Amino acid sequence: MGREKRDGTVRRIVRGGGVAEVVPDRDRENAFLLLVDGTQQSHVDLADPSALEFEYMRRIAAVLDLTAPPGTPLRVLHLGGGALSLPRYLAATRPGSTQRVVEIDGALVELIRETLPLPKDAKIRVRVGDAREVVTGSPDAAYDVVIGDVFDEARTPAHLTSVEFVGQVARVLRPDGRYILNMADSPPLRFGRNAVATVRAVLPELCLIADATVLRGRRYGNLVVAAGRTPLPLPELRRRMAGDWFPSRVEAGPELERFADGGRVVTDADAESSPPPPELLRPERPEL
Repeated sequence: MGREKRDGTVRRIVRGGGVAEVVPDRDRENAFLLLVDGTQQSHVDLADPSALEFEYMRRIAAVLDLTAPPGTPLRVLHLGGGALSLPRYLAATRPGSTQRVVEIDGALVELIRETLPLPKDAKIRVRVGDAREVVTGSPDAAYDVVIGDVFDEARTPAHLTSVEFVGQVARVLRPDGRYILNMADSPPLRFGRNAVATVRAVLPELCLIADATVLRGRRYGNLVVAAGRTPLPLPELRRRMAGDWFPSRVEAGPELERFADGGRVVTDADAESSPPPPELLRPERPEL
């Protein structure tokens, strides 16, 4: 069981000896933050699961919203669970969607189940395991969308960055399916450029969504790749991202070619984890 403090925070030791905390949002009733080693990982509003606070999740949600007509159920594989913010969002906006979540940290899964239970009518199944093993063991053309949002100590694991892995993701996607990948990178964005080259080698229709300052290589931040075999709804996606609470750019075509210049296709033999965040973004581990 988690250890609860007087302010309602619940803490638990998770994989690797880290500390996960579910903390009440002081500004919103029935809303909570998931922190891992003091860093915000997820935000959940139990009263309104469609309300997403984190900018990278809003970018993923925009792609999901444009994947099929509004309200159409989707079959989705989530690689990385956190507080299950995106599965909750899909269950609220596309009732009847069938969702499978893979999270390697069993203690984190139990903490979320204990403190932030899922709606009883949501078709969300959570499995503790390794993302690549689950993808490799999944049947062909099983999913409309695969979302990659896996971080191990704030880094995307190397074995989830290779062209061989992307090939497995493409295999489990339906012909018009989408692969949505969230990662983080530091200037000069070498990891992001390699990721674009690697994903595009398998799924040629691709765009990159990010804050303009991150794309210009001025700071560490999130990059979201949306890819598939069929064209993306770029005009509508650009419109939505420009008008979002957190405006961002959608790079495709010539802009994406310029961004990806110098990127290489990553293989299992030379894959590396994404770079760690700057030291200023890495708080000291809190005491229990």
